[in-house]
Amino acid sequence: MLIAKVIIDIASSLVDKVFDYLLPSNDFMVGQRVLVPFGNISKEGYIVEICDHSDYEESKLKTVISSLEPFPVILKEQLSLASFMKRKFHTGLCDAIRLFLPSEMRSSRVKELIKIDCYIEDEIKAKTYLSSVRKNATSVIGIINLLLEKGSVSQTEINKTFNSSSLKKLINDDIVKTREVIIRRKPYKSVDNLNSNTITLTKTQSMVVDRITNEKNVFLLHGVTGSGKTEVYMNSMQKVLESGKTGIMLVPEISLTPQVLMNFRSRFGDSVAILHSGLSSGERFDEWQRILLGEAKIVVGARSAIFAPLKNIGLIVIDEEHDSSYNSDSNPRYSTIEVAKERAKLCGASLVLGSATPSLVSYHNAMIGNYQLLEMKERINKREMPPLKIIDMGNEVRLGNTGIFSNALKDALKKTISENNQAILFINRRGFSSFLMCRKCGLVLKCQDCDVSLVYHKFEDALKCHYCGNRYKVFTECPECGNQNLSTGSVGTQRVVEELENLFPNISIARMDNDTTKSKDSHLKILSDFRSGKTQILVGTQMIAKGHDFPSVTLVGIIDADVSLYQSSFAASEQTFELITQVAGRAGRADKSGEIYLQTYAPKHYIYRFASYYDYPAFYKKEINLRQTTLYPPFTKIIRILFTSEDENLAKDITKIYYEKVKLIQQEYKSSFKYLGVMKSPIGRIQNKFRLQILIRMMRDKEDEIIEKLFNIADDIKKPNVSIFVEIDPQNLS
Repeated sequence: MLIAKVIIDIASSLVDKVFDYLLPSNDFMVGQRVLVPFGNISKEGYIVEICDHSDYEESKLKTVISSLEPFPVILKEQLSLASFMKRKFHTGLCDAIRLFLPSEMRSSRVKELIKIDCYIEDEIKAKTYLSSVRKNATSVIGIINLLLEKGSVSQTEINKTFNSSSLKKLINDDIVKTREVIIRRKPYKSVDNLNSNTITLTKTQSMVVDRITNEKNVFLLHGVTGSGKTEVYMNSMQKVLESGKTGIMLVPEISLTPQVLMNFRSRFGDSVAILHSGLSSGERFDEWQRILLGEAKIVVGARSAIFAPLKNIGLIVIDEEHDSSYNSDSNPRYSTIEVAKERAKLCGASLVLGSATPSLVSYHNAMIGNYQLLEMKERINKREMPPLKIIDMGNEVRLGNTGIFSNALKDALKKTISENNQAILFINRRGFSSFLMCRKCGLVLKCQDCDVSLVYHKFEDALKCHYCGNRYKVFTECPECGNQNLSTGSVGTQRVVEELENLFPNISIARMDNDTTKSKDSHLKILSDFRSGKTQILVGTQMIAKGHDFPSVTLVGIIDADVSLYQSSFAASEQTFELITQVAGRAGRADKSGEIYLQTYAPKHYIYRFASYYDYPAFYKKEINLRQTTLYPPFTKIIRILFTSEDENLAKDITKIYYEKVKLIQQEYKSSFKYLGVMKSPIGRIQNKFRLQILIRMMRDKEDEIIEKLFNIADDIKKPNVSIFVEIDPQNLS
């Protein structure tokens, strides 16, 4: 008797293990979704292995009730990937497996869309029947003539025009036949039927494509904005398809997906599928099925597309690889890059990490030989990068301008509009609280112990460090220059638009942020209107900062570059350099030259100097030296253990128990621990759950051993009403 090892579809660590079941026949396969008896109920599960023996007595085993599909919904390679995620990120195996399926497919909340088509099989029989019909039977005559002309028409369409009883009679008389037809719900139909221009690759592009397609490796593609990375991706995919393999193309933002999809569909047609959270449940299910059945050979999407059921993968591309959205900060927590590296390894595929501003970790990996570095240093149009002008907003205040726009930016906007060109204004607000800054000299206080910016907490009226928990009294005047004009830097996109409407009442202005892009096609509409020229100024957050190609944009304004520079993160300088470079790259991409205006209260900061010259290597050299001196990643690991519970006292008790156990590990690995602290989370409560955290900064010599012990502690002290998350190098400590 064959035995199926089944993971039950319940997201609980208590049942996150395989259960043995008897198989009623030999028709079952690994990866199938099945219905099994579990306790007193029936539950869905996934077959992860089939064998001929069990460690339990067969008489005590229950039998699988049925399969839910006649084919595997999880590939064997995906099961291996799920096991890797369980080991690497300490996720539940069920949580990992769920990532490979459309969520609505579980519990059968979404099914195939099926329509009934009507057709005539025997034309002679139909015409003979027609000759015998009374002349006043207009519905019968109309239906037969319509089907003879069209071949087949849906039952719904026929019933809209003709009498439904007439159609029923024709079916009963065996004149009209019916058949079920599966309808594929296709996302973004409006980007279809576009012409693909044949583009001759430059010598550099050709060399990069050859390296990617002829070597199986992990590549870091460092190409300046406008250097033609997308064309490299598409040509590499073309070669992969010609060799009989498939490919995955990841982008960081949903807003980028329609543009990338448009480029890929114009080149590869219906062999391209799209996967991301913004699709309707039906669209997501149908695209997933197309991929599973081999109808699609290329998958485009956000990070969830790395889990697509694609077979025989030859190439995985992660564009804008530096972007923090590739890290999942909710359960299950994982790094898309680490998952992609493992999937490429399992498939024998190449992995390309592309960016104009690679993450320091990735560039460091390239420098020490873990990745192969590919460089594209020039724009396709041979134009120089647009000049970046740094505007000292402290000087603007001293001259009496207390508005959010510098005089230089206002003049540049007027000129751009008068010349019928387009402008992008970028304002980024991250996090829930902000720094306190002197608007005269630009001073922002930093933690004495951590060298990161202090964050102003309005309700506590305190300045706090998010890395060590140190608290400082809020100053009412600048300790450097005595100025009392202090700012929390809280200007947002909505206020920018209001100011612009006052300045330019007759100009069409669009805003693109989380508030304006909640509906499925809102990203596409905003970007389409801007690309077509209906909108002349686009104001937005980081979702407009990367990847987009607007030929008529000649001006980019960065309203407050300091917002990201002074967030409470050791990576603030890196993230600021990335954002500036990315958003600056939106200007001057076609035949028109562009210019960038960057507004700051700290014009002498080294980040702005490197950004103004687009000098990533110099920035990397400076920043990596700082990281090595201060012992931050990639030279150390930062671990956060987050505790959440609706019961504050219970959360505190579990946190204390965990902390005492970590101190024992610290004693065992004294040289590895550089910092250990316990504190309230910067956001003390979310969705009525209290939050506490333990922070660890440690050297990388024993990291695997220590992290395994931290995971084991979490398993040992788990309580039903407290959630414990161990996060490795978290992107956000809030």
